[in-house]
Parts: sequence; structure tokens; C-alpha cells
Amino acid sequence: MLHLLYILAFTALAIVAMVNLFRSMLAMGSDQRYSSGGDRPGANRVVPHPEFLDDAGNVVNEPLLVMRSVQVEDVRSRLDALYEASPGVDETPDDRD
Repeated sequence: MLHLLYILAFTALAIVAMVNLFRSMLAMGSDQRYSSGGDRPGANRVVPHPEFLDDAGNVVNEPLLVMRSVQVEDVRSRLDALYEASPGVDETPDDRD
């Protein structure tokens, strides 16, 4: 009897999930249709993500992340220097090779 209850509960949850999925798909389709046609007021207004805005609310037109190529040996030497400069490290060098 308990198995039947589990099957009915998960079936109901699956039906609710599928209904929400189709409702979301229809809403996205209608938003796309209205935004291209411009029938709705404010449909053509694009709101940028808050991370693309500065303190005054203006859109930032500069790159937010700049990566440069570095050599592995350079990174290892910098990490070793940071590790050896930390306060909890013994003054005696250990053999890491």
C-alpha cells in the first residue's frame, strides 16, 4: 500500500514539473515574440546585469577580467616565496624534491 502512495506522489510531482516546464517555455516564447515586435511597453528595454554597472549606474565598457599567460616555474617560485614568508613556517629549509 505504501508503494502505491509513493508512486502516486511522484507521479503527481512529475506532472506538476512538466506543467511548469511547458508554462515556462510558453512564457519565454511569448516574451521573445513581444520583444521582437515591440507590442508591449518596455519590452525592448534591456536591463544589464548589476556587475556590469559602476557606482553611478552607468554601464562599464572596459574588460572585467584580464588574464595573462605565466610560466609554471614563475608561479611555483612565487608560491614558494609566499609560503616561506608566512609566519608559521620553520626557518630550516626542507627537501621538497
